[in-house]
Amino acid sequence: MFGIDARTARVVWTAALVVAGLYGVFLVRTTLLVMLIAVLFSYLIYPLFVLAQRVVGGRIPRTPLLCLVYLVVVALVALAGGLFGSQVAEQATTLAHQLPTLLDPATLERRLPLPGVLEPLRARLAGFLRDLLQGGSSQAMPFVRNIGAGLVHLAGNLIYVVVVPILSFLMILQGPVFDELLVTMNQRRNGAFWTDVLHGLNTVLSSYVRALALLSLATLLAYGLVLSLMGVPFALLLAGAAAVLEVIPVLGPLVAAVAIVGVALFSGYEHVGWVVAFITAYRIFQDYMLNPYLMSEGVDVPPILVVFGLLAGEELAGVSGIFLSVPFLAAVRMVAMQIKLHRAKITSPVAPPPA
Repeated sequence: MFGIDARTARVVWTAALVVAGLYGVFLVRTTLLVMLIAVLFSYLIYPLFVLAQRVVGGRIPRTPLLCLVYLVVVALVALAGGLFGSQVAEQATTLAHQLPTLLDPATLERRLPLPGVLEPLRARLAGFLRDLLQGGSSQAMPFVRNIGAGLVHLAGNLIYVVVVPILSFLMILQGPVFDELLVTMNQRRNGAFWTDVLHGLNTVLSSYVRALALLSLATLLAYGLVLSLMGVPFALLLAGAAAVLEVIPVLGPLVAAVAIVGVALFSGYEHVGWVVAFITAYRIFQDYMLNPYLMSEGVDVPPILVVFGLLAGEELAGVSGIFLSVPFLAAVRMVAMQIKLHRAKITSPVAPPPA
């Protein structure tokens, strides 16, 4: 009737619904991002909650026990901040005041620490670094302004620091409801596939977040202890920065290493070679021993995809996109693996029953 094809109308209607749905996701992208960060944060708290349940043996109800776990976590964070926060803040203030002097090209040649073998090349190396600093200063100013704008935007959204723990608290509290939903879903058509997908997502995300937290903690302790013992200037500040950058795979540790060596070099530290040797040894240990031990197989994303995800995540969502890009890629890879396994089960012939 009226020359309208029913199949074409259904296709157009479906496409319109998809476009409307994507537009709706774009409008609430900040809320969805906060929800996703709350999910990741809940993976940090949930193991402690499970451990507490095993210790108390069901003698304390679920809600009070979860509140107690949160109070313990807040107390530990406050204790760590009280012990080291003032020192880190003092070192950050000192570095901010000394940074113009440390980067002064006029005194760079005199302050540059070099071994005796490279002493004849002091003037050339100092000139190279001087040209590098003078040429990069103009290019660095837009980057610094972008960082300042990002910090101002973050300061205007500090409410999320309170919202994320509250949302994660509610998610952990409603854990039994999610378990019942999985049981109900498993009884429906294609329910086994979606149940496997959800279980796989849970495994990948939990493994990634917990391993990342342990890797950051290991970096903080190792860098803070060794750099302090070696007498590197601003050791605690550099260790804290390295721990934070550990959440950015591949590029984060590289930036941290360059920052530590650069601060030590421009500060006139005489044993920069030992710093380089320590960082190299620690990265070999963490990248080839500790990281594979903590990360599950499903989180193993190829480095080229990691770099692509970091760049694309920064373009789409800034710092949050950088952090979320790797778990997103790991989740997509896991879903693709589940689809492949599900199709293999469907196409594989059923073995005949034994005679």
